[in-house]
Amino acid sequence: MNEFTPRQIVEELDKYIIGQDQAKKSVAIALRNRWRRQHVTGDIKDEIMPNNIILIGPTGVGKTEISRRLAKLAEAAFIKVEASKFTEVGYVGRDVDSIIRDLMDIGVQMVRQERAKEVEGKARNITIDKLLDILLPPISKKQKPVGEMDESDNLELRHQRTREKLRSQLIEGKLNDRMIEIDVQNDSTPMMQIFSPVGIEEMGLNIQELFGGLMPKKMKKRKTTVPEALKIITQQEAQKLIDMEAVIREATRRVENSGIVFLDEIDKIAGGGSGKQGPDVSREGVQRDLLPVVEGTTVVTKYGLVKTDHILFIASGAFHVAKPSDLIPELQGRFPIRVELNSLTEKDFVRILTEPENALIKQYKALLKTENVELDFTEDGICEIASIATSVNTIAENIGARRLHTIMTTLLEELLFNVPETKKKKIVIDAKEVKKKLEAIVKDEDLSRYIL
Repeated sequence: MNEFTPRQIVEELDKYIIGQDQAKKSVAIALRNRWRRQHVTGDIKDEIMPNNIILIGPTGVGKTEISRRLAKLAEAAFIKVEASKFTEVGYVGRDVDSIIRDLMDIGVQMVRQERAKEVEGKARNITIDKLLDILLPPISKKQKPVGEMDESDNLELRHQRTREKLRSQLIEGKLNDRMIEIDVQNDSTPMMQIFSPVGIEEMGLNIQELFGGLMPKKMKKRKTTVPEALKIITQQEAQKLIDMEAVIREATRRVENSGIVFLDEIDKIAGGGSGKQGPDVSREGVQRDLLPVVEGTTVVTKYGLVKTDHILFIASGAFHVAKPSDLIPELQGRFPIRVELNSLTEKDFVRILTEPENALIKQYKALLKTENVELDFTEDGICEIASIATSVNTIAENIGARRLHTIMTTLLEELLFNVPETKKKKIVIDAKEVKKKLEAIVKDEDLSRYIL
């Protein structure tokens, strides 16, 4: 885990998320506490539980983005799930244990990619030798009579020189246009079709791995270019060099100690315990099923047993209808930290458009640069976009910063369509241009026609 201080974590989050200082502070402390726990000695280490967090606020204010950036910062296994996808066992829906199974899949994939990078050089050298064997098959070594030693040695020497010359050409890319035939693994498994995807997911079994040892792997011939063959065989050789047992052990350790689960729309499963019928009938049941996973239990996965005691759970919800107090008391107790996120103001929209490293204006500038067109926004133009986004959020559904995407798409639609044929090298968007393009949106009551 990267050794960021809480202040450094907030500074990193500030690069992508505007405002919401209290939420950033809470998640920064939670992440630093995980690092602190890793360095605790003695039996008390196992007793230190993560401080799970509920982020409360309207859509589009940065709840998901905070969690996603946090996981990236910590280089931790991260999964985002919607609580409304899960239903009480016995009703249609996914089993809550599948959250941990999916998280473990992500953890294994992360460690496997790291290990593949470590052995990439070795795998590439093996691959080059294999490609040279295809391009220049080795000469057959027969029993040589005593009198013919010199001639045979000369043949081997010439073969070796030719091979080294080909090696240089291969590394320098001089053979990139040549087509060769290689053996690749045939991954088609017809037997998988007789199972339903839900069945496989719920059983947590990998059918291919289950039968992999019983049946030989089928190979098929494939014609491809030398660079593509180099890539394919390098990947195959890297997988052979990776110790999967060590990968699974490391992934399990990471998931158990630094995994992050983001439970979105938790407000959708709040309440519903007052005799409601239909889809609401299992809301409380979902909460009761989630409780042991959040509290700390052992989940069976295809990689073995995974403990959830020290996985960090971050829940979020708008809580327009339900309140956090509508959750069952036991689940409320497992989320001791509650942070309310603020609705975005016009000033926030101006900052969102310009300050973050992935700001929308920067994205559109980069897109048009590919057409050799310089796109520029004046200060009053940016303020006008923010003002219209605020107005539309007030009149229609408040979808927070996501409104900027719809506004910018409408504003630049005509420009993006015509720009390949345009002769202009520089385009400036000012307040006048913004008003001209977007005035109809604010005035028209049927907003959905323009913004959805």
